[in-house]
Amino acid sequence: MPMDFFTWTLITLFGLAIGSFLNVVIHRLPRMLEAQWAAEARAHADHELPEDGPGYNLALPASHCPHCHAALRWTDNVPVLSYLWLHGRCRTCQAPIGWRYPAVELLTCALFVWSFAVHGASASALAWAGFATALLALAAIDADTHLLPDAITQPLVWAGLLAAAWQLSDQSLSDALWGAVAGYLFLWTVYWLFKLLTGKEGMGQGDFKLLAALGAWLGWPALVSLVLIASLSGVASGLLLRARGQLGEDGYIPFGPFLAFAGWWVMTWGPLPGLQL
Repeated sequence: MPMDFFTWTLITLFGLAIGSFLNVVIHRLPRMLEAQWAAEARAHADHELPEDGPGYNLALPASHCPHCHAALRWTDNVPVLSYLWLHGRCRTCQAPIGWRYPAVELLTCALFVWSFAVHGASASALAWAGFATALLALAAIDADTHLLPDAITQPLVWAGLLAAAWQLSDQSLSDALWGAVAGYLFLWTVYWLFKLLTGKEGMGQGDFKLLAALGAWLGWPALVSLVLIASLSGVASGLLLRARGQLGEDGYIPFGPFLAFAGWWVMTWGPLPGLQL
């Protein structure tokens, strides 16, 4: 059944709201993990349990400017509109607000609209929108910190298996299960072969889990396309950064954003012609 204007408005607003929350996750989750690791390291060194410090999580403290730490008004947190109204600057100290905040909100909204346009008003649309926005969060976090948090990758694997079991994705449970297993094992094998040959680590273990999640959602026949798209886009990006003199001395660039890009590609257009197993 075609959706009316009111339904599309609700989907758009919901997508923008999720995008605003995604900005919180992208900014805070890596810092939460780093604080947790530091506390565990201190506890291990002192042989004591870490003391509870000031609350820092996805809810606390309240939204504030990272420069002057002034608390934000609710009117400063309206997705996209607040950024435009404030001309991209903090109301209190006039420090610039990163363009990525509205970009994430708009992209999340676009992913929700796309999902509901393709799958209609259904649980499948909500499932695919969740998958796509999780990839967005992982891509941004990995680009910033070279981390792919288990708090997102592992639930994404299980969500893909459940989506297949409940017929919310296009995969059979068998294809989803073998996609997760083969995706993880493929990059695990590449990792160890590279380490044995060079003595260096070519990628993080989060990449294994992310490809496992992609396999669970998109099925094992799509794995060749996923790896090829991610690898080619990664090489192209590396060459571009090198040409601009922006590539680090170690030549390392995170692989997560390119795996996420490959996931969006296959989700939207399907596996590359002739490469679906």
